[in-house]
Amino acid sequence: MAEGFLKAFYRDKYESYSAGVQPSTLNPYAVEVMKEIGIDISNQYSKSIEEFQDMKFDYVVTVCDNAKETCPFFPGEKILHKGFNNPAKYNRAKQENLKVFREIRDQIREWIKETFDTK
Repeated sequence: MAEGFLKAFYRDKYESYSAGVQPSTLNPYAVEVMKEIGIDISNQYSKSIEEFQDMKFDYVVTVCDNAKETCPFFPGEKILHKGFNNPAKYNRAKQENLKVFREIRDQIREWIKETFDTK
């Protein structure tokens, strides 16, 4: 979701890439709640952090504590971190899952705007 917000809001200012320390499939609830606000992330896919180890970044953004702790070193980067609950850990009825994903989506959107509007 964070990559989707960066691309939607700041495409002209930043190139954004998303990777996980343990890549998996794109969560359909994330796709659905982002589509609700007009952002299509359905073409994104979960990539391994190893794909980017030879790239130079100005910023490395982590949005979960596990990623912050296990993220490899990227030369020259400034690390920006904000820990959000992982909405995929909830396993409830569809409407409850969507509610949790919406809450986390809105928290991520707020943080991305607060953080990158000033850069």
